Amino acid sequence: MNLDFTQFIPSMPYILKGILVTLQIVVLAGVLGFVLGIILSLFKISSIKILNWVADVYTSIFRGTPLVLQLMLIYYGSPQIIGYQIEPYTAAILSFGLNSGAYISEIIRAGILAVDKGQQEAAMALGVPYGKMMWDIILPQALKNILPALMNEFISLTKESAIVTTIGVMDIMRRSYQVGAENYSFFEPLLIAGLIYYLMVITLTLLGKALERRMRRSD
Repeated sequence: MNLDFTQFIPSMPYILKGILVTLQIVVLAGVLGFVLGIILSLFKISSIKILNWVADVYTSIFRGTPLVLQLMLIYYGSPQIIGYQIEPYTAAILSFGLNSGAYISEIIRAGILAVDKGQQEAAMALGVPYGKMMWDIILPQALKNILPALMNEFISLTKESAIVTTIGVMDIMRRSYQVGAENYSFFEPLLIAGLIYYLMVITLTLLGKALERRMRRSD
């Protein structure tokens, strides 16, 4: 096997620009998924049955179907559904955010249920409104407990973001593929893309561990 990475050195700035695209998609989709996850988790623990049903159906659909299918339905199906072709970048954020929300809702729900019920009973006895109790008392404790699981979801989102190349988003994978096509050699640029993803995941892992240690010291 004859590998020649030197021919791809001039193309490195072009490939590295894909990091910003990937991070933008991951961060925006992560925020959307987190907000949606909080809402769905509150639906799941609600005493209102219809809210339980809505959250369970949503989670079942998005966890039970492939992410790439959801991405293609949103992108290629938008002209039929809304009569307008949405941008690949927007479709990527929507699909990843909606999918991530289903997984994050289960993580947050488990974190809420893990908080001592006595705190909720005490807050209710003191007349603290439900919304204020969840936002100021229960959720902060739940988020501290589930931080490792949330970081794992964010890392998975970073790796899975590579599938946006299927709809033409100019991320790391797409740019690496284009460089490979121009040089009639795909193995080296794809290895470069793999190394970039690996370094991004390692960085996120280290940041997550550092944040976790800081939160433990603050207890």
